Amino acid sequence: MNLHVLLEPDQPSPHRFQLVDKLSFAQTQYLFLKILQVSSSEFVVSAVFMHPNCQQLNHLVVLNDAEEAAYFHNTLENLTNALDLFYFPSSFKNRKNFRLLNSSHVMLRTEALTKLSAGGNRKIIVTYPEALFEKVVFPKTLSSNIISIKTNDTINLESLMDLFVMYGFERTDFVYEPGQFALRGGILDIYSFGNEKPYRVELFGNEVDSIRIFDPETQLSERKLLQVNIIPNVSTQFESGEKVSLLEFISENTIVWLKDWEVIKEKILVQEEDLQAFMAILDSGYRMQNSDEEDDTKILKEIKWDDFAKAESLAIQVKTRHIVEFGFKPNLADTEIEVRTRPQPSFNRQFDLLIKDLKAHETAGYSIYIFAEQARQLERLNSIFVDLHTEIQFVPLATGIHEGFIDEELKRVCYTDHQIFQRYHKYKVKQAYNKNKALTLKTLRDLQPGDYVTHIDHGVGTYSGLQKIEAN
Repeated sequence: MNLHVLLEPDQPSPHRFQLVDKLSFAQTQYLFLKILQVSSSEFVVSAVFMHPNCQQLNHLVVLNDAEEAAYFHNTLENLTNALDLFYFPSSFKNRKNFRLLNSSHVMLRTEALTKLSAGGNRKIIVTYPEALFEKVVFPKTLSSNIISIKTNDTINLESLMDLFVMYGFERTDFVYEPGQFALRGGILDIYSFGNEKPYRVELFGNEVDSIRIFDPETQLSERKLLQVNIIPNVSTQFESGEKVSLLEFISENTIVWLKDWEVIKEKILVQEEDLQAFMAILDSGYRMQNSDEEDDTKILKEIKWDDFAKAESLAIQVKTRHIVEFGFKPNLADTEIEVRTRPQPSFNRQFDLLIKDLKAHETAGYSIYIFAEQARQLERLNSIFVDLHTEIQFVPLATGIHEGFIDEELKRVCYTDHQIFQRYHKYKVKQAYNKNKALTLKTLRDLQPGDYVTHIDHGVGTYSGLQKIEAN
């Protein structure tokens, strides 16, 4: 069965019709979706996103924490297959340390901001309070600082590398994380802050002969490109006066979805307190100890209050948008729309209880859908029903959602296999690089002649250094 059938705009759903109708109004709407629970919220966002009447709308979804946002993003991705769907995390590795940056998170933020500033297709941004607390660079400023390289371009290599350094890039022997570039003969490798994998530019003199994306672990090229855009580090390379809050950055046609605004606001206030305490520690003269693995691309050298958006300002800015609240209770909404969903019950791996529950819903006229990331799990569940001599009419869907639910309005049961079998469901967030995989290149770069090494075939020996050879 096609998953999109569950999100069709002609479904007999009063709440969906009312919601889409309200969001088409020119006057700002403040709505609360009552009794919208667990992953049913992702289904509602997906349905609105894919509705023909909402084709021109962007969406910003603010959840309560990073993990919740990651699960929400994963489920939306599985439901919509949308290309312009972005997870927007905080730049920092630790929510109490406002200097130490997470390279993967910086990459994800940069990618999202670049796509938003470019306009085009409708987009969904999924974020959380700590990420909302950080300001972002002006769209025009970001666009004007992008370095474009095209096939057959003639470039001044020295000037280009000087520009990379000015934009916060570091020259290395090999690139294995965002913010690095390397030149070896006529090959220029660049790991942009706006792409999951690095670019390899092959030069013929000063002319760009070809551009490829390559895997930093295997060093193998994956596909050719005609043009690449190199994005600077948006967290370190711009002044405070060039930054605005994410709510000011997004376009006017953006719907803001908030899960429990009071919780979001409280967490931003906590961030303000943490930032004040952190700056007080730095002002006292305390010097933070950095690990050997930290470099300039990972450290925010200067911390200013103007680089962060206060809860008071965000509370004013959010009210200029259409708002759809969901969660425990409304805080800003003046109109309630009842959705009537219930979370999937816990069966504790007792299949007699599961069968009893499904039979009851089947008798009541509910359609039953069971979601699993792997098709063999659905086959396993069907085999269990056969072994227990039970016929359950369910629609198997080989895609993952985080939490199952029962939609009383549309008479649908949507259960997940990992909840039925009580397995941990792990979210996936796109990573710029894997430190373990990058270790080989980093270790190779740090090796000194005379260091002891172990060869996979010849055993222990001493490292003599790298030797460059001519290749045809």
